[in-house]
Amino acid sequence: MMPRNSAPLKLTMGIVIFFCTLFVLQAAFPDQGHAARKFKQKECADCHSDFNDKYDGMKNQHPGVRDGKCQECHLSHGIVGKLLLVEEGNKLCFRCHEKTDFNLEEKTGVHTALRRGKCSACHNPHASNAENLLANDGAEMCFVCHQKDKYQKKVVHGVIEEEGCRACHNPHYSKHPNLLTMEAGKLCLSCHDDNASAFTKAHGDYPVAKAACVTCHNPHSSDNANLLKGSLHNPVAEAECNSCHNEASGKEPFGLNAAAEELCAGCHESADMQGDAAVQHEPFKSGECLSCHDPHASEQTTLLLGEGNNLCFLCHENTSDRVRFPHSPVESDEGCLSCHSPHSADFAGLVNKAEGDLCYECHADTRKKGEKNKMQHSPFEEAMCNSCHNPHGSNAEGLLVGRSDVVCYSCHSGMEGEFLRTNIHVPVQRGQCTSCHLGHGADNDLMLKAQGEALCATCHDKSLFKEESATVHMPYEDGDCLTCHNPHASDNPGVTTEAQKQLCMSCHSDFKAQMQGMASQHLPVAAGQCSGCHNPHQSKLSSLLLAESPDLCLVCHEELKTRMDEGNSHSPAERDCQRCHLPHAASIDNLLTLPLQALCGECHEADDESFQKAHLSIAAEVMNCINCHDPHASKDPKYFKPTMHAPFAARSCDACHIVGKE
Repeated sequence: MMPRNSAPLKLTMGIVIFFCTLFVLQAAFPDQGHAARKFKQKECADCHSDFNDKYDGMKNQHPGVRDGKCQECHLSHGIVGKLLLVEEGNKLCFRCHEKTDFNLEEKTGVHTALRRGKCSACHNPHASNAENLLANDGAEMCFVCHQKDKYQKKVVHGVIEEEGCRACHNPHYSKHPNLLTMEAGKLCLSCHDDNASAFTKAHGDYPVAKAACVTCHNPHSSDNANLLKGSLHNPVAEAECNSCHNEASGKEPFGLNAAAEELCAGCHESADMQGDAAVQHEPFKSGECLSCHDPHASEQTTLLLGEGNNLCFLCHENTSDRVRFPHSPVESDEGCLSCHSPHSADFAGLVNKAEGDLCYECHADTRKKGEKNKMQHSPFEEAMCNSCHNPHGSNAEGLLVGRSDVVCYSCHSGMEGEFLRTNIHVPVQRGQCTSCHLGHGADNDLMLKAQGEALCATCHDKSLFKEESATVHMPYEDGDCLTCHNPHASDNPGVTTEAQKQLCMSCHSDFKAQMQGMASQHLPVAAGQCSGCHNPHQSKLSSLLLAESPDLCLVCHEELKTRMDEGNSHSPAERDCQRCHLPHAASIDNLLTLPLQALCGECHEADDESFQKAHLSIAAEVMNCINCHDPHASKDPKYFKPTMHAPFAARSCDACHIVGKE
């Protein structure tokens, strides 16, 4: 007999049996359709067929390419075409190639292409027909950075033609200068036998193995036989070393047989070298020829130690700074020699012409133009070009020696203090004196580019403000800007010559007389703020007003504007404030045009029956209208003030007043 709760037990057992049956059936008859839906992974080359076409036939392949292991360097990107590397730059290469093998931690000796660039600058990351996956064969790889013509002159070093650059240079790092595989002397002697008879004969039996071969020879290529450098000292060219040196058989064969300056002077006459002028180059004067010239050979003309301006910059460092505006002769092929003589000259700075004459050789048009001007700037007139201009170059326009105001203040020193004011004209503030003044000459006084309004109009376009119906201030109409404004600086707003009150009164003298003894003055007038109501240049309204009344007045009287907007406006106040008030000053308080009773009486007839009844027949001349009424606006229809005596509010005047009495 089963217990009473057997029904749930039976249900549970039934469910278990059902799922066990399903499991057995699934194992016996697997879903063949589901198994067939497995995806086959594509290889990179299945999509990148162009990659295969390009690299498959190449002689040397990167192991990742050769073994089809693209994902050792690349991340999968799916159908979105994008280059995704496992690591950026050289870090990717150093995952396999030991970074320490390249000596990147060394401060010197690392190939610049490696230190500053990427491995892929020289190597193809996938495949190449050149060794070590180089992007180009042999020296062609080096010529990507190194100027090819310097290494392919008439006579090329044999080892370069046979073995390429790596015969002498390491590609990544070397402890020797110029990435040499060994010390320079040993490197040369590893091929050239210094004991061979031909070698000793060519060098006049001097023990040159102890010297630097590159003193006379170019290690790469040359237009001269035996790889001798392009510019040769005659004794070197003729193998007459003993012209300057001791005999080869002596104890000090490379010692000089006389002092260096005596040796040079023995062959080179001062006059032949243009060295007899008044001003001499200090090394030339001191006989220090070797400061500039190599005594044996050089790739520069006249045996110079350096190329062009770089030789001069070794001493004259201040002229080598990169500037925004370089003087074109400095950057020309002649460089410094465009203006300077190397040994001596007639004028300071080793120039052969006076300052102005030298400049005018190129700037003849500037001279002609300036000489036609009625007014000439004294430095220009006296040809003192270097007073204002840097002959080598400058970061300031026009090759000025500094910002234009600094240049001008070097002579006009008193003006700098004068311009230190509260309000400064923008060109003065920016140091742009040349915005208004010409530097060489002008037909106008003070070297101005133009006179009066025409000058101001270059920045302040008058036509933008000109209105056909406008009222124009006379000085503005006449173009007399300086009647009111200081062209440089002022302590007054608007860079005016005086404070507004004094400035305006200087012309409006009648107005000044009218103000005398007035009991009431408009606050802007008393404060001298005429431009608070008037435009100093022009306006569409009469009297140069900024706006019509009452809008103009309500700009300052904001509280009154609020009351007029929210309540009932008194008709005269709504139309024109000047119906009751004078704009500048009055002999009556509150700038009233008339005494209060007379002013109100112009509109309100005191003899009218309704007026008499409303005011208990009290005589108008003894009443003060504004004791009860607001003259401008009120929420009350009769313009009563907001706070009223209760009987008055109820219009029960007789509760307190007796007719006929005040």
